[in-house]
Amino acid sequence: MAANGIMNIVNVPEAIEWQATHAEEAGAPNTGRVVRALLRVLETDTAVGRRMASWEGLSLEDAMPLRINGGLHNLLLTGADRRLGPVYAGLTTDQAAIDAIVVELVETFDTRLLPWLDGPPQTNEAGRSWGFMSALMWLSERLGPKFEINELGASAGVNTMMDRYHFDLGGVVAGPATSPMQIKPEWRGSPPPDAPVEIVAIRGCDQAPVDLSDPEAALRLKSYVWPEATTRMGRIEAAIQLASERAPELVKQDAGDFVAEMMERPQEQGVTRVLSHSIVWQYIPEATRTGIEAAMEEAGAQATKEKPLAWIALETNRATFRHELKVRYWPGGEDEVLLGCGHPHGAWAEWFGV
Repeated sequence: MAANGIMNIVNVPEAIEWQATHAEEAGAPNTGRVVRALLRVLETDTAVGRRMASWEGLSLEDAMPLRINGGLHNLLLTGADRRLGPVYAGLTTDQAAIDAIVVELVETFDTRLLPWLDGPPQTNEAGRSWGFMSALMWLSERLGPKFEINELGASAGVNTMMDRYHFDLGGVVAGPATSPMQIKPEWRGSPPPDAPVEIVAIRGCDQAPVDLSDPEAALRLKSYVWPEATTRMGRIEAAIQLASERAPELVKQDAGDFVAEMMERPQEQGVTRVLSHSIVWQYIPEATRTGIEAAMEEAGAQATKEKPLAWIALETNRATFRHELKVRYWPGGEDEVLLGCGHPHGAWAEWFGV
């Protein structure tokens, strides 16, 4: 399921500026200022600056600015350096002053920050599960209420625990009311169908899964959360609690191999097999994406009413800044349907429906 409007930005300064603007558009102006300060880091004689300046590939699609942004936030969260505290709190807003702080931090913590550029951010935000659940409700009316979920890029498995979340989607509720994870975005438009959803199995894959029971790994996950997003921090705490009660089912595996293995497993009759992912498609190599698309088309051609197949994606349209919820299903719904869009971290959701 190709993401529309992906901007293949190779130019590093352009990618940094885009990401800073995107943070501002998403309600995180303080994070935007820190990201914009990375423009000055490019001019430094640091290992971080040199690696950023000579980045090979699509620097925006690789989320390169957000990689180092996570490392900078980690300095504050670990207490290694507190100079960004007033910036994240919105007390220091002068861009030149913030530029100076970020440059000093990179110069001081060059060796510590450099490895943050090795891999993309890992958050798999629980707030995005509004899209998964509302899409399942929509699919329930067409394919039946039972689903087997398989998530790509599951990171710490936050959303592979969504069967234990409580949802309020425009007044349509689902899941245990006493769950520590409460998903209730500001809802725009009509609500999704009030249709039953039963998740009979749910699992995920990631190339570098995060173990929420490991305090250091959990702190790294928090580092990728933009500091303005205090609600997101609360959701990570809720995810840690749920994982401590029952760990999510995660495998360390390439996305393409995961999909191939998924197709080989026996499928229970009357249960829709679902491939899902959120803000991860851009990180998957193009050849792997092409292979997954081909595998889904092939499996879709063999899907039956008794053993349906569906594909739910909540991904960024980089031309419009919108995070779009799209669904396909087989048999009968081969064409991609845009069901809605939402805030990148689940603060609001807009349902289009069909």
